[in-house]
Amino acid sequence: MKALIFAAGLGTRLRPLTDRMPKALVPVAGVPMLQRVLFKLRDAGIDSFVVNVHHFAEQIEDFLTENGNFGVPVAISREEREPLETGGGIKHAAPLLASPEGRFLVHNVDILSDLDIRWLLAQDAPENLATLLLVDAPADRYLLFDEDMRLAGWTNVRTGEVKSPYLPDFDPSRYRRYSFCGIHIVSEAVFGMMASWPEKFSIIDFYLQACAAGTIRGVVAPDLQLIDIGSPEKLAEAQACPFL
Repeated sequence: MKALIFAAGLGTRLRPLTDRMPKALVPVAGVPMLQRVLFKLRDAGIDSFVVNVHHFAEQIEDFLTENGNFGVPVAISREEREPLETGGGIKHAAPLLASPEGRFLVHNVDILSDLDIRWLLAQDAPENLATLLLVDAPADRYLLFDEDMRLAGWTNVRTGEVKSPYLPDFDPSRYRRYSFCGIHIVSEAVFGMMASWPEKFSIIDFYLQACAAGTIRGVVAPDLQLIDIGSPEKLAEAQACPFL
């Protein structure tokens, strides 16, 4: 299976580190985030990679070249003018993601976890448009799932905003609330569905529309430990992480 590693972000919350390097190359306990994610996926059997790049793109490309792509095929999806967000990044990389499996894994470069990737792959099903890894943790914004863990909507509990293809009769209180953590398995069937979408868009907005036409299922890994390295405080936490 192929994997797309999202590494195009500006990393603004990690400044001043990201004033001189891409977030993907910020080291965690001496090892760049990109290398950690690539090794984790490679060791779980992922055999081909696409890395999307924008901010300091040349540094990422040089890093991979200097290390011989760490012994695996790596293609680069360049987002030249601006980062295309998560949905746009997938759509832009579509020509590089085709594979016999018809599915690919997506992993944010700034997610550090003890997730068993093989376990996640085993939770996937070919009929799913996507299988999303979820966490049960306090947040302002949640994805909403029915009893069969099929995506049905989204809510911001702080503002009361609700999104769902089933509005106006949608009642968020009847659904399970989870946070999406930036790791998912996606069917290539989404590419045709994305044809009418703009160049730049959120994958969550796409999923919230697509869940009316196909199954987008969520899974919760038991006892998952995960750090989203989006701030200096989280980076410091990651440096001392016990599951590195």
